[in-house]
Amino acid sequence: MQVKKAIIPAAGLGTRMLPISHAVPKEMLPIVDLPAIYYLVEEAAKSGITDVLVITNRDKDAMEDFFDLSVEYNAALKAKGREEDLAALRKIADLANVYFLRQKETKGLGHAVGRARAFVGDEPFVILYGDDIIFSRAPVCKQMIDVYEKYGKPVVGVKAVPKELVSKYCSLKIYPVENEDRVFFCTDMIEKPKTEAEMFSNYSILGRVLATPEIFDIIDALPPGAGGEIQLTDALAQVSRKGGVFALDFEGERYDLGSKTGFLKANVVKGLEHPETRDELRAFLKEIAKDL
Repeated sequence: MQVKKAIIPAAGLGTRMLPISHAVPKEMLPIVDLPAIYYLVEEAAKSGITDVLVITNRDKDAMEDFFDLSVEYNAALKAKGREEDLAALRKIADLANVYFLRQKETKGLGHAVGRARAFVGDEPFVILYGDDIIFSRAPVCKQMIDVYEKYGKPVVGVKAVPKELVSKYCSLKIYPVENEDRVFFCTDMIEKPKTEAEMFSNYSILGRVLATPEIFDIIDALPPGAGGEIQLTDALAQVSRKGGVFALDFEGERYDLGSKTGFLKANVVKGLEHPETRDELRAFLKEIAKDL
């Protein structure tokens, strides 16, 4: 079955980005001239996904407005002959069918994903973590879909992280797959291991999961895990123990948009690519680098 649906959990408060996240959803913070949420929807759309559900909470209506067409903006831009800007806004609105659903209670990533059962139905689907922007040659979702279509099992996007940071993420028990360079088979995982003895490896899930509908019944029966929340990793651990999942060491650079440093790095990368900013920004960075 083709993968045509995606979920973006974006209900977190964004406390690491305070004070600005008190007034502006962190998903709407700009990377040059586009909000972070745009890059997630764009990645899904470029991967062949047609329907995207964003899980939100209160005070995040700006995301919904961004993917809509504004009658006022259309009229103003048309009156000024700014057809290029009009086309850009329409392209954003037409990226995919973007829907919104409130989590109501922030009980963890697993709980947020569980809210999407009716949207997903009996189809495989991709989960793009709202904090994780990945710039890559081929969309990471598409990389994972290719693995799913080849092996027919759930896929998690992983990277090797420094051993001292594994406790902030999760740890996977993985084995190499014959004739594959970046694909592993995973038979267990643990969320935020407290000691090195609890770690399986230094490979952690970073921002992308391709799941199948079986995960919803598992989520519904899960007790609270790390941090007192319903953890998606705990549900994926049960899936991996039961029949295994594949782990893809994806191609791409991941930026944690929940952190100030990750946000700034992403802006520099995109700023050096944007035709309106790249030359001046490059010159500016070279100049200030002399004093670093």
